[in-house]
Amino acid sequence: MDDKDKKEMLEKAYALGYEYEQKYGACPQCVLGALKETLGGIDEQVFKASHALAGGAALSGQGSCGALAGGMLAISARYGRDWESFKGRGSRKAASLSKLLYDKFVAEFGSPVCAGVQESIFGRSFNLWDAEDFRAFEEAGGHRDKCPAVVGKTAMWTAEIILEAEEET
Repeated sequence: MDDKDKKEMLEKAYALGYEYEQKYGACPQCVLGALKETLGGIDEQVFKASHALAGGAALSGQGSCGALAGGMLAISARYGRDWESFKGRGSRKAASLSKLLYDKFVAEFGSPVCAGVQESIFGRSFNLWDAEDFRAFEEAGGHRDKCPAVVGKTAMWTAEIILEAEEET
């Protein structure tokens, strides 16, 4: 793949991630959807299983950012240990590629945790289970531009990591 095609694919991953988060929410699914549309390799079970990871795990804000989780799931869907290798050591490729994403994510947003990302981009975190706090989240740009940008960047970074790993093989 030449540099122009790669750049277009990365831009598409960003744009789709951003758009999906604006329209549909559920950040891990939005990252996975963007990657499914640009790179392929995301099956329905992985996409479906990611849903409850949104909002820092069950909308708690206390777990990993769903966008980051979605990116790691995409990497693991390609390079993770399969059932046949489960009882053996397996490769560390999924972990090492996910660490690249993790490091880039934390450098940008200051934390891998949803509430920490919220503090970084909003100046505070929100309780997404509280109707008033969720309304404040939305009014502050939650699904207008803040979380869509996080999702878009994560989809783009993940695509870049996967494409570079494929170029090495």
